[in-house]
Amino acid sequence: MKAFKLSAAAIVALALAGCSGDKAGGNGVAAADFKVEQIAAPNGGDWSQMVTQTPDGGFLMGNPAAKAKVVEYGSLTCSHCADFAENGQPKLIEKYVKSGQVSFEFRNFVRDPADMAASLIARCNGAGGFFPLADQLFATQSDWLGKLQNMPAEQQAQLQNLTPAQQVGIYAQATGLIDFARVRGIPAARAQACVADAAQVQRLVEIGQKAGPIPGTPTFLINGNQVPNSADWKTLEPALQQALK
Repeated sequence: MKAFKLSAAAIVALALAGCSGDKAGGNGVAAADFKVEQIAAPNGGDWSQMVTQTPDGGFLMGNPAAKAKVVEYGSLTCSHCADFAENGQPKLIEKYVKSGQVSFEFRNFVRDPADMAASLIARCNGAGGFFPLADQLFATQSDWLGKLQNMPAEQQAQLQNLTPAQQVGIYAQATGLIDFARVRGIPAARAQACVADAAQVQRLVEIGQKAGPIPGTPTFLINGNQVPNSADWKTLEPALQQALK
């Protein structure tokens, strides 16, 4: 695992400045009357409640055999990713994932030690708990990430002398993520164990390495092909509809 070089202030500045190097292009809102054929979920279930972990280390929601497979490489400290989670993901799930025609896989693309800590917390309860925890981390991103602004300079200096794994634990405490997890049903001891899980840390590092060079976060793929200029729902939805035709 490579060492993290970003200071707490740099992490906050990175998040506030935005994340994606592939900005939305203004293709316009896709036609609202686009019809999606429905595939019934097994046993009268709901495709959006079916979540599995994939061999690539992400979490896939929906029909594993869906015609269109959407993958997001996202960062929990990325403001554009938080915006998509609030404004795009609900539409993706409601109209497309629930139809059985589209699956949605989120792969953590970790950018900094605070992101690593948040990603480990989101993954702490496995597949069933991932999306609810990730959604709440995005919704409260400015709160927990903003706490880094109050980290004493001495503590920031000490971080530079710690191993990456030790840094992650410090950031989990400094951002209040252990308490975040606790009030959502994950005991503090378990949350601390999750952020100290070396195997999971290495798994997250490998996900980023396997992704290769991407323009920024969020980056979307449909059926394995990167969708250019798709930092938001307005530009992702037309590409998704094209894949369904």
